[in-house]
Amino acid sequence: MAAGRVERGGVSTRLILSVVVAAIFVAVVQQTFVNVVVPDIRQDYGTSQGQAGWVITGYLLVFAVGIPLYGRVADLYSLRRTFSLGLLGLAAGSVVCALAPSLSVLVAGRVLQAAGAAAIPALGFAAIAKLLPPGERGTALGLLSSSVGVGAAVGPVAGGIIAGFTGWQSLFYVTLVLALFLAAGAWHILPDAVSEPSAAPEGLGEALHRFDMPGGLLLAFAAGLALFGVTEGQVAGFLSPVAWGSFVLSLAAAVGFIWRIRSAPEPFVSPGLFGNRAFLATLGVGFFTMFANVGTLVLAPFLLSEANGLSAAAIGLVLAPGAAAVAVLSPVAGRLSDRFGPRALIRSGLVVILLSTLAVSAFGAGASAVAVAAGILGLGVGFSAVNSPNANAASATLPPEESGVGLGIYQLVFFLGGGFGPAVAATFLALRQDSGAAALNPFYSLGTDAFSDAFLLITAAAAVALVATFGISASVKGPEEDHDG
Repeated sequence: MAAGRVERGGVSTRLILSVVVAAIFVAVVQQTFVNVVVPDIRQDYGTSQGQAGWVITGYLLVFAVGIPLYGRVADLYSLRRTFSLGLLGLAAGSVVCALAPSLSVLVAGRVLQAAGAAAIPALGFAAIAKLLPPGERGTALGLLSSSVGVGAAVGPVAGGIIAGFTGWQSLFYVTLVLALFLAAGAWHILPDAVSEPSAAPEGLGEALHRFDMPGGLLLAFAAGLALFGVTEGQVAGFLSPVAWGSFVLSLAAAVGFIWRIRSAPEPFVSPGLFGNRAFLATLGVGFFTMFANVGTLVLAPFLLSEANGLSAAAIGLVLAPGAAAVAVLSPVAGRLSDRFGPRALIRSGLVVILLSTLAVSAFGAGASAVAVAAGILGLGVGFSAVNSPNANAASATLPPEESGVGLGIYQLVFFLGGGFGPAVAATFLALRQDSGAAALNPFYSLGTDAFSDAFLLITAAAAVALVATFGISASVKGPEEDHDG
């Protein structure tokens, strides 16, 4: 293998991949477990809805902050040790949550869970970039994406059933057992080195210097404050002082991060990464695709409940085909991106997303649930064609020594898109409902005008992502092989 790639130590890539895929599945399932029991947690502790919401918000903030930091760790330290440590952090947080005597302790446990869980996708994607050469990563990235889709579909159902019979605390015990089992598997199966042995820093002082803690923290604060501003904006309004203040501080942290990486002798990430047009294009595609995907999956239940009068179980059935499409088609899309290049697949997927959400805006909002289900299925098919090929394209733009931190930043932007999408879409929906104005879509005539407008906003996000694809390379050659820019 080329320098900088993993020394496998006789362990098959397939076995390594199985551990990473299983860990990502558990990370997604344990998060969606908790989402469905927040009302029960609120009732047991006798707290307000806003206070109970910190069970989710606290987790998401720390998770967002942790992803790029672990990405940098992946470039400096052993995959085996850091991945296992992340799983142990998830397990430790699960114990705190299961035994929490108060909501504040439960939130602290969730923060600890997130500090560990953030390592799983960050290191998992970095491992694929370092294990496999360009042209062979797509299938593996597709499997990782598929595990996310399956976890998202299974989590709410399994969480509801388990909590219904044994109480919400049992969900954290399930996470504890799975995390400990996977930590043991990771320690015995994953390779020790993810970079050249000489690249690992010696001692705490050199580690802090090489890691560039100030740069990493500035990036983390920029992301965390942006996500916090979106969360508060959704609750208190985007014109509230807390929301605006968070965005201003986030911008200040981002400016500080740019200054830091341009002035530090060993920056958190080289400034050249942000001059890489192809990498920036994948960031744009990832952000706006997740904006559209998660925004739709939040709007659709509101639409089906208010306009169609469906129960929670019926809404789940409407959304299920789209989730199944993501789970089944993601590995196929990844494999095709290796064979034919990612750009054509990404563009095709975004066109499907754009047409699907536009159809819901024009003809589906307020129509039968079957029409909405067809739109959601189209979204799932399109998202499958974009997700793993875009990650494949991003990894192909990165040099080996920065593949970890680069993919960490990619996942961070992807995650932020998923945070901004539902918040902006829900806020836009409320504004249009309050205005009582006619639908912006000239083809719409079914009476739920505000929902038509909200899905039109989602369509616009997909269009922006489609424009961003013009910066993506047609092939999956590595940066050292790509002389076309």
